[in-house]
Amino acid sequence: MEVKSFSPKQLTAMRWWSEPDTRHFDAIICDGAVRSGKTAAMSFGFVLWAMHSFSDGQFALCGKTVTALERNVVRPLCNMLRDAGLSVREVLSRRYFEISACGRVCRFWLFGGKDEGSAALIQGMTLCGVLFDEVVLMPRSFVEQAVARCSVQGAKLWFNCNPEHPYHWFYREWILKKTEKHALYLHFTMDDNPSLSKDVRERYERMYGGVFYDRFVRGIWTASEGLVYPMFRTDKHVASHLPECFRRYVISCDYGTVNPTSMGLWGECGGVWYRIREYYYDARKEGISRTDEEHYIGLVRLADDLPIDCVVVDPSAASFIACIASHRKFRVCKADNDVLTGIRKVSDALSQGKLVFSDQCADILREFTQYCWKENCSGDQPKKEFDHAMDDMRYFVSTAMERRENLQFAAFSIRR
Repeated sequence: MEVKSFSPKQLTAMRWWSEPDTRHFDAIICDGAVRSGKTAAMSFGFVLWAMHSFSDGQFALCGKTVTALERNVVRPLCNMLRDAGLSVREVLSRRYFEISACGRVCRFWLFGGKDEGSAALIQGMTLCGVLFDEVVLMPRSFVEQAVARCSVQGAKLWFNCNPEHPYHWFYREWILKKTEKHALYLHFTMDDNPSLSKDVRERYERMYGGVFYDRFVRGIWTASEGLVYPMFRTDKHVASHLPECFRRYVISCDYGTVNPTSMGLWGECGGVWYRIREYYYDARKEGISRTDEEHYIGLVRLADDLPIDCVVVDPSAASFIACIASHRKFRVCKADNDVLTGIRKVSDALSQGKLVFSDQCADILREFTQYCWKENCSGDQPKKEFDHAMDDMRYFVSTAMERRENLQFAAFSIRR
């Protein structure tokens, strides 16, 4: 996205450290809607502050992963800096870049805070400042270790994020305590990004539904409640007549022994994925469990000699994965089982009309009306009930819905 101008709020995020009314703050926190321009303004302002305030200083830019940080922050930032006349030397193989201007050189190290072990990566450094991009995606231990590294006189902290649930540690420890933390707080909406056209804003409003609409479009910290997929509508997502032919096919599976086993056959036509038919076996209801081989027979019948690209399976179902692989008929892939990310992806696909269900798929249609968030819990947690078809759908969307994701399937793969 080309940056043609900055809004007043973006200018504040860039220049707060130099303004008489705000330069006394030790930190800045920018939260709000997606595509609201907070990352571009903050990252550019972070470098300008660093170059103005220090010579030969060391700084850190932190994201969930270094790859995401390079793609979403470093590349557009370096282009902006070069356009502004600063000299940029990228040494991404060693995970840093240097900025030179007016005889000053500052080094900016890149760190990924993806898990609790990431704190060790930054431990021991002495920093003049840190920018955290999407800080809510990082573990508290990593963020606190990075904050502790900023021991140089005049160091400042820069945070940005999209909202999560109001029990998130960052919301409770930083946003609610912004006065105590001596932090400037700015809330962004899409209207604060002048580079975003009306059509693009409306497209983003259509992309999300439910709790994710509140967080990513409205930009508010809200608790999940009620149905997990409130955007699901029978008039929009259920069809009595399906296309006559499909370009490709995938089967998804949530495996259970005592709990139900749910499998769905999906076909893609015109960029929309249809759940054509399903297999659903509830051992408790039927009064007898099925073996892996019996479930495999159900899988074969579900496939019905169609050219199945792959069977995406619950990654914990080791015995059933081995059973499928042993027959050498289907390529089997372990599913991505990040629950909340998967729920968000399903919500997006439903909101965008990319998923349609045959009215014959009674079990998944029933679960849509029963699958709910837990109440009064500290975070986003769906109830572990009425979730078996919901899980096989989530595995499908997270792992196999787009062809480019197919190239990134788990290494466990047996071709026919």
